[in-house]
Amino acid sequence: MSSSSPSNNVRKATRHEIMVVGVVIAGAFLAILNQTVLAPALPGLMETFQVNAGTAQWVTSIYMLVNGIMVPISAYLIDKFPTRKLFFASMGVFIAGTVLCAMAPNFELLILGRILQAAGAGVQMPLVAVVPMLIFPPEKRGTAMGMAGIVMSVAPAAGPVVAGMIIDSMGWRAMFWSIAPLGVIVLVASVFLLSNVGELKNPRLDMPSVLLSTVAFGGLLYGFSSASSLGWTNPIVIAVIVVGAVCLVLFVRRQKTLDEPLLQLATLKSDVFASSAIIVTLINCAAAVTNVTLPIFLQNVLGASALETGMVMMPAAAVGIIISPLSGVIFDKFGPRWITVGGLALMSAALFGFSRIGSGTTLLVAAVLCTCMAAGQTMANMPANTWGINALSNDMIAHGNAISNTGRQVGGAISTALIVTVMTMVTSANASSGLVESTALGVQAAYGVCALVGAATLVFAIVKVRSKKKEA
Repeated sequence: MSSSSPSNNVRKATRHEIMVVGVVIAGAFLAILNQTVLAPALPGLMETFQVNAGTAQWVTSIYMLVNGIMVPISAYLIDKFPTRKLFFASMGVFIAGTVLCAMAPNFELLILGRILQAAGAGVQMPLVAVVPMLIFPPEKRGTAMGMAGIVMSVAPAAGPVVAGMIIDSMGWRAMFWSIAPLGVIVLVASVFLLSNVGELKNPRLDMPSVLLSTVAFGGLLYGFSSASSLGWTNPIVIAVIVVGAVCLVLFVRRQKTLDEPLLQLATLKSDVFASSAIIVTLINCAAAVTNVTLPIFLQNVLGASALETGMVMMPAAAVGIIISPLSGVIFDKFGPRWITVGGLALMSAALFGFSRIGSGTTLLVAAVLCTCMAAGQTMANMPANTWGINALSNDMIAHGNAISNTGRQVGGAISTALIVTVMTMVTSANASSGLVESTALGVQAAYGVCALVGAATLVFAIVKVRSKKKEA
C-alpha cells in the first residue's frame, strides 16, 4: 500500500499506520541499543582477550562500519522488497548475530557476530527514518520524527546502563542472551502488526557499486583503525587507505553514469539537503567516540565499575525522552535554525568540558557533561535531518536518508578510529607519568579534537541553516 500523501493534503495518520511506525521503531531501538551496549565491557574485553584499546574499539567501530556499508544498499532494498519481508529478514540476521556474540569463544567470532548484528541493523535504522516520512505529511514530520527520536535518543544512552548492570552481575555473555529474546518478540509482533509501506520500483542492483562501496568504506576504516597499532607510516595502512579512497572516488563517479544508481547522488544538488547531511555527519563524528573514551576514563582513571559507568551515562536517556519530542514540535512551529544552533552550542560546550577532565573529576561532573552533550546532540540532530529530508520529493526520501545515514555511520566510525589513535598516541607519549595520569591526558586530547569538530559544525550551521521548514 502507498502511505505517502501530497504536502498540500494534511491528514492524520491512521491507528494502523501508527502501529506500523511503532514496529519499525522497536526494531530500530534494538539496532541502536547495540551501538553502545558494549561500552561498559570495553575494559573487560581488553583484559579477557588481551587486546589494546585500538583493537577493542573494533566491537563498536565494526558495527558502525557495517551499518555504513548496508545503508547505501538499503535504498535499493526499500525500493525492491515489501516492508514486511525486508523487516523479517533483517531482524532474523540481527538475532543470529546476537546469538553468535553470546556464544563467541574468541575475539574474532565476537567481531563476526557484531558484523551480522550490524548487517541487520543497517536495514532496521533506515526503515525507522523512511517509514514515518512516507506516512506523515511534511507539516507533521518534525513531530513524528521527534517521537521516533525518543527511542533513537534513549537507546544509545540506555545501552550502557542496562549492559553495566548485567555485566557486573552475570558477565557480558548474559547481556547478549538478554537481547536475543527481545529481537524474537519484535519479530513475532511484526508478523501481526506490520504491513507494507511505500511503492515498489523493482530497481536493478548494480553489483560493481556494491563492491566499490564495500571496499571504499571498509578500507578507509581499517586503515585508520590499524594506524593506532601499526603506525601511520606502515605500508599496509597506507595501501589500505589509498585503495579505500580510490574506490570511493570510483563509486561516486559510477553513480553519476548509471540509469539506476545504488545511491541517487542527485539528492545532493539540493543545497538544503547537502547542508543537512554534512551537519548530521559532523554531529556523529564529534559524539560517537564518547562510547569508547568515556568508559575507559571512568574505569581506568576514576576506578568506576561497569554499573557505575552505565549510571553516569543514564541521565542522557531521560533528557532524550523530554527533548526529542519538544525539538520536533519546535521544528514544526518555528523551523530548524534556532533549535539546531542551540543544540550544537550546548554539545560543543560539553565536549570542551570533557577535554578538561582528569583524575580529580567526580562521577557527578562526568554525568552532567554527558547529559549536556546528549541534550545538545538530540536538539540539533533530528531537526537538521528532518529539514534536509523535507527538501526532497517522496520518491527520493529513501536515497536521501541512505546518503545521510551513510555519512553519519561511516563518519562516526572513522572519527572513532582517528580519535582513539590520538588518545593512544598521547597516552603512550605520557607513559612515564603513570597509567592513570597518562590515560587521563589521552582522553583529554581525544575530547579536545571532538570539541573542535563540534565548534566547526556550529559555525557551519549558523551560516547554512535557515528558519524555513521546507526549502527547495
